[in-house]
Amino acid sequence: MEKALETNRTSKINFSKWPWWAIALVLTGFLLTYLIFASEAYSSTFNYLSDGIIVTLRITLLSYLLATVIGLLVGLARVSKNVIIYNISTLYVEAIRGVPMVVLILYFAFALMPVIVEWLKNFGEWGLTWAAGTLFANFFTGLADPFLIRKVPNEMRAIIALAIGYGAFEAEVFRAGIQSIGKGQMEAARSLGMSYFQAMRFVILPQAIRRVLPPLGNDFIALLKDSALVTVLAINDITQLGRLRRASTFRVLETFNVVAFLYLSMTLLLSAGVRVLEQKMRIEE
Repeated sequence: MEKALETNRTSKINFSKWPWWAIALVLTGFLLTYLIFASEAYSSTFNYLSDGIIVTLRITLLSYLLATVIGLLVGLARVSKNVIIYNISTLYVEAIRGVPMVVLILYFAFALMPVIVEWLKNFGEWGLTWAAGTLFANFFTGLADPFLIRKVPNEMRAIIALAIGYGAFEAEVFRAGIQSIGKGQMEAARSLGMSYFQAMRFVILPQAIRRVLPPLGNDFIALLKDSALVTVLAINDITQLGRLRRASTFRVLETFNVVAFLYLSMTLLLSAGVRVLEQKMRIEE
């Protein structure tokens, strides 16, 4: 009798341990997917926003690639024993991380970009003429155009601004990964006759990059969400097209339901990929 009661208790389903949050998200996703196919308002909104998906992904991917390169270089500088390199890299990290991303985008697009263009104009007028001869001078002649700043696409400005902003965060990720490797690894590599750069390239970085892959994946998800900030530059990403759709149709609920659904779908897929990567790295360790 006691064994039967025990079997009965263990056979009961423990609903308290179910991932209700995941079930709610899945059901909401199915509902919105059904509305996109069944409702004319949702279907037309989705079709209108579909072009913004490509723009959002393009901005995210290009920004992330640039940010990763910047972060790796600055991260290496952050662990350098050279006082000048260390302080310059630290200044960059602390200054960039202390400014809101939307302010950084506006600052780079409208304040810093004209300065860069002006420098390029001067460089095109006399720098390349002196240094590289007629071929490159002719190539950069157009930089003297006083309206060149208007020819710089806002999407390019946004990509560079996001890359500079997230480069500071990636630098800290790489710095932490490099410093997590025991000092004995570097000492052993140097004792084998390797230079500092050889030891960093062949011994330290391969181990560090393996450890920082999960946080890099999380930063990619964060960058995807922060790409919505480029709407301040009137770039036709998902968010901007959603604003335009809302203004033209006054269908606020349908529009932003689809906008949120698109972002949530992409971030959940990426989050699942990061979890798989983390589990794989944990098993290999």
